[in-house]
Amino acid sequence: MSATTVNAPVPVEKGASLWRDAAYRLAKNRAATISLVVLTIIFIACLVLPFFPSLIPDPNLQELAGKNTPPSAEHIFGTDHLGRDIFSRVLYGGRITIAVGLITTSVSVTLGVLWGAIAGYVRGYVDDFMMRIVDILYALPFLVIVILLGKTIEPWTTTLTNDTVRLIVGEGASVMDENATRTWVEPITTLVPLFIAIGALSWLTVSRIVRSQVRNVASQDFVEASRSLGLGHFTILFKHILPNSLGPIIVYTTLTIPSIMLFEATLSFLGLGVKPPNSSWGILISEGADRMSANFWLLFFPSLFFATTLFALNFLGDGLRDALDPKSSKD
Repeated sequence: MSATTVNAPVPVEKGASLWRDAAYRLAKNRAATISLVVLTIIFIACLVLPFFPSLIPDPNLQELAGKNTPPSAEHIFGTDHLGRDIFSRVLYGGRITIAVGLITTSVSVTLGVLWGAIAGYVRGYVDDFMMRIVDILYALPFLVIVILLGKTIEPWTTTLTNDTVRLIVGEGASVMDENATRTWVEPITTLVPLFIAIGALSWLTVSRIVRSQVRNVASQDFVEASRSLGLGHFTILFKHILPNSLGPIIVYTTLTIPSIMLFEATLSFLGLGVKPPNSSWGILISEGADRMSANFWLLFFPSLFFATTLFALNFLGDGLRDALDPKSSKD
């Protein structure tokens, strides 16, 4: 009786998910990786340090005896014409600029994804009607509409500020506690009109991107299989189609944040953004531009933080675009 040769089982290579492949390709992109590290440092410095007053001075504290001081050990970014510490003002201003970018982009992307997904999935007359509305809004002067809409909503911000402060500190809080809370609440609540105005009109491009992606994904075989299994339209759209369209949405989001931050800086430069004595990077750049011939540091440091953040976001967006491209190779 001949011996039977038993073949050893062939090892099966474990498949990698799209997100694991994307993370691998992103890690190999040196510019995107460095940008992510830089953004993390800037975000931590601007969003965390201002909540520890013992670490940095009050950005609105005026010391006229030390005005127009160049960078030194005591004031590493120098002081302005009122003796205020520029390092502290850059961090506090960055908190507002970053908040505008993140919150407004969230509003914009949410509206755009919902609008574009419904239009691309339903198609027909609904699609035509929804996209004609987008075309009409595209034809409107964006800057003028944002300014008018912001001014219309602005009277409500005082009530919003008072209600927010009472909600945080409670009814029996002292005046000192209320004032301390108002110091960091008011800069954010006064920007709510800006959040709404920019976010309500900056979703148009993302709606077109999502519509195109949804139309492409909806024509694939797995969507037809989902329909044949009796799944509802809501489940198919939000659990099967949109998750397969997240790549372009994520990339567009990272590229939208710097554009909105730049737009907020433009409005602040024109005096239509953050109200004094609070600051944003746009206001600091505006103030520095007026005095750059005498005190260069007033313009240099805010511009450095702002430009670095914009460059890093764009490099990260480019890296994510390449990493999430299914045609890219892992090699």
